Amino acid sequence: MEFPFKAIGFDWAHTLMDLGEEGDRRPLEKVFAHLKTKQIAVPDFEACLEKSRELFRSMIDLSRTTHREAHYEDVLKYLLFYFKVPWEGRVSLRELLQVYYEEVYQEREIFPEVVDVLEQLSQWGVSMGIISNTTNPVFMKELELEGSGLKKYFDFAIYSSGVPFRKPHPSIFQLAISHFQLQPAEILFVGDSPVADVLGAQDAGMKAAWLNRRQEQADICPDYEIASLEELLRINLVQV
Repeated sequence: MEFPFKAIGFDWAHTLMDLGEEGDRRPLEKVFAHLKTKQIAVPDFEACLEKSRELFRSMIDLSRTTHREAHYEDVLKYLLFYFKVPWEGRVSLRELLQVYYEEVYQEREIFPEVVDVLEQLSQWGVSMGIISNTTNPVFMKELELEGSGLKKYFDFAIYSSGVPFRKPHPSIFQLAISHFQLQPAEILFVGDSPVADVLGAQDAGMKAAWLNRRQEQADICPDYEIASLEELLRINLVQV
C-alpha cells in the first residue's frame, strides 16, 4: 500500500498515551515527602492543595481563551513562596517538578495498538512528529517520551509548554510544518480533540484525522474519523 501522506503529526495525550486517572493529590504528597527528606519545613498540606487547585484551574480556564499554556511549575513556585517554604539553596524547582511528574506518569500507559502502527508507518517511510498541548515542563515531557520507548519513531516533538501558543493556535502547527519541510496538504494530523486537533490542523492547511475512541458526536468535519490508530494503516478506506 502507498500511504497517501508524506508525514503525520500526532497528538500525545489520549491519542498515543492513555493518561489513566490524573490526580494532583499524590504528586503533591510526593513533593511534600521530598521536602521533608531535606529537613525543610512544610505547610499544611490541605491548604496547599486547595491553593494549588485554585490557581491552576484559573490558569487552565484562561488558556482556553488565550491559547497561552498554563504551567504548573509556576503554580508550584508560587506555593513555595506563598507558604514561605524555606527551599531556596536546599532543593531546586526542577528537582521538585521531577518528583511531582514522575508520580503523575505512574498512571500512564501507551495504547495497545500504538507500537505496531508506528512501526508500520516507519517502515513505509512516513515522517512523524509529536505536537502536544501540555502543562508539563518540556524537560519532563522529554523524559516521558524517552521512557516510553517511542522516541525512535519521531523526528521531533513540539510541546505547548515550550512555545508561545497551544493548539488550536496556528503558530504551533506552522512550527510543525516547518519541521517537516513539506507542504501542509502533504501532512496528516491525528488527535482526539475536535477543536484543538482537527480544526486547528485544518486551519493550518493540514488534513486531519479525528481519533474518536468513544464514538462521540461533534459538530466538525474531519477529513477522516477513526476509532483506533490501526485504521490509519487503511486510511484511504475510512475517509468521511
